[in-house]
Formats: sequence, structure tokens, C-alpha cells
Amino acid sequence: MRYDRIYKAKFIERPNRFIAYAELNGKKETVHVKNTGRCAELLRPGADIYIQESDNPSRKTRWDLIAVKKGSRMINMDSQIPNKVVKEWIEQGNLFGNVTLIRPETVYKNSRFDLYVESGKRKAFIEVKGVTLEENNIVRFPDAPTERGIKHLCELMHAAADGYEAYLLLVIQM
Repeated sequence: MRYDRIYKAKFIERPNRFIAYAELNGKKETVHVKNTGRCAELLRPGADIYIQESDNPSRKTRWDLIAVKKGSRMINMDSQIPNKVVKEWIEQGNLFGNVTLIRPETVYKNSRFDLYVESGKRKAFIEVKGVTLEENNIVRFPDAPTERGIKHLCELMHAAADGYEAYLLLVIQM
């Protein structure tokens, strides 16, 4: 995964889950936050952040928040990246050999899982989670427990009981 059109800025504030304000070249910019988690330990006033300029002129915001610097660590804030990284990793022959199908966002019972993979007779549902919380050199997940997360784990257990392979992959984004 590679980003282009990246600029270093300073975090100002986050008035809601989707928007933040950053200072870029002395100017206050509105930035789309690509991670709707709380991220309170990361998004602190004055923190160095990295924003990507959009090439879509019809967007409401010109910028996306991609990463934040916490101490000496660079932490990726793009919640779409873990799924893309895992998909690429599987396509390169990891976890399964001879993959014949990778389908994103596949419904099983009452859940939509990040990936469905087939390889020969093997059929698997995969839930991918990005990890951005670090405390005292220890990464932690989840940063905020949710009922939806519990539901997904229960549905993965049901899928396994029905003969599917079931995986929860945690992608450390730092």
C-alpha cells in the first residue's frame, strides 16, 4: 500500500467522528477522519498528523486524515487499509494456497464479514480489525468494546460450526 499527495499538518480538534481541523501551512483546514473510532489518545491538539489531498474536486473536504505521530510511532488512521492489506496478503498466497475466490463484504446469517475466501474445498469467513491503540508499548484491542463486535464473533463461531473456517485477523496499524 502506498499513499501519494501526503502533507504533514498539526491536529487542532475533532468536533465529531467524521471531521477534524488541522493546521497546514498556517491555515486551518477541514479534514475527513477515515477512522470513526474514538482515537482520543492519538488525536490530541498539536499532534503531528499526515493528511492526503483528494483528487476528487466534488468532495466536501479536500483532505483525509491518514496517520498520526504518537511519540516515535507512526500510526495509520485509515480504517479501510486493514481490509486491503489482508486481501493483498491472501492474494500473494498467504493463509491459503490456490485461492479461487476472494469476495469482500459477504453476508452470512445476520452479519457482513470483511472477506469470504475459497481455496479448493476450503471456505472461510474473515473479519479484519485494525488496531491503533497502544499503551506503554503494548497494543490493545478493542479500543472500545461494541455489541456489533460481539455479534460478529458469535456469527464466526456459528460459521465454524456450519463447516466454514472462521478467522479474526488483527492488523497492527503502527
